[in-house]
Amino acid sequence: MATVTQHAPGTFCWPELATNDAALAKKFYGALFGWDFEDNDMGEGGTYTMIQHRGNTVGALYGQKPEDQKRMPPHWNAYVSVESADQAASKAKQLGGALLMEPFDVMDAGRMAVIQDPTGAIFSVWEAKKHIGATILDEPGSLTWSELMTPSTDKAAAFYTGLFPWKTETMQFPNMTYTMFQRGDRSAGGMMPILPEQMGQVPPNWLSYFAVVDVAALVAKAQQLGATVIVPAMQIPSGGTFAVFRDPTGAHFGIYQAPKTT
Repeated sequence: MATVTQHAPGTFCWPELATNDAALAKKFYGALFGWDFEDNDMGEGGTYTMIQHRGNTVGALYGQKPEDQKRMPPHWNAYVSVESADQAASKAKQLGGALLMEPFDVMDAGRMAVIQDPTGAIFSVWEAKKHIGATILDEPGSLTWSELMTPSTDKAAAFYTGLFPWKTETMQFPNMTYTMFQRGDRSAGGMMPILPEQMGQVPPNWLSYFAVVDVAALVAKAQQLGATVIVPAMQIPSGGTFAVFRDPTGAHFGIYQAPKTT
């Protein structure tokens, strides 16, 4: 298990669950992934819980305030590492994005901003100081993939390649074109169009996927724990397998099993 000490700019570095029931979320994800939880009292800011897995920090969760629950359902926030939150926020505005939260310091942990892309999807940028984000990625129980669902892939591609050090590559499927965001020779994330006739009224969003050893086993376990299967276990051309759920509090997330190497 390789521990991460720094995230290159353009890396999805921190998954964060905003939930209407922190206790239920801990019970569900703890049983599903074997996560442990460390609560931090933030005073008027409530409780911010760090998610631990085998001695590594893999993400966080917090309980939404009543006013936030009315505005936004439970969801996983996606953070992207940047060299400067202020520069990223300014550039995002120039590219047609909207700042939902202007850049601000999170004590001495880092500096961040919350951005809505021109197609409506929300994400955050993170300028690390004492806190880099997740200390493992792509290991079982940790973040492994982030995927944008959007009504306009062309508009989104122009925005994100202008904001981050990303390029795009496309893959053709029978019913859609899938876009890979590439950061140098590494994959940064993916993007797919929202197809209302197949998916219904899905809002633009970034979906977080967590690595697992056995998707089929986790699908069964998640259902037993009260999750709803949105996309059943499905194999993709690369040989990997994934599934998507809605957790018992209403937040959506995915799991991914990498193809076996010989």
